[in-house]
Amino acid sequence: MKKIEAIIRHFKLEDVKNALAERGIHGMTVSEVRGFGRQRGHTERYRGAEYQVDFVPKVKVEIVCSDANVQLVVQTILRTAQTGQIGDGKLFVAELQDAIRIRTGETGEDAL
Repeated sequence: MKKIEAIIRHFKLEDVKNALAERGIHGMTVSEVRGFGRQRGHTERYRGAEYQVDFVPKVKVEIVCSDANVQLVVQTILRTAQTGQIGDGKLFVAELQDAIRIRTGETGEDAL
């Protein structure tokens, strides 16, 4: 099993969710996050005053899937979330040791 974490733009969340659902991937966790990468934030104006926004708001999508579905999930997110502009986000894939469904006690891929 793998855990895929994608940090994406807010307005791409619905597109990513729908594209994954069309391909049979339904379970995900979504969190509002803030951070910065190479872009190091940006400058905004409010009532004539300029100020620095150090942490850019993003959305983190977490998906746990079988090894067989990893490439499908990764390619779907890449294709759907990409705008070609700085700040599109990052995608991380990590090995997952185990998963346990609390209600039934099922483990491994059966818990997904």
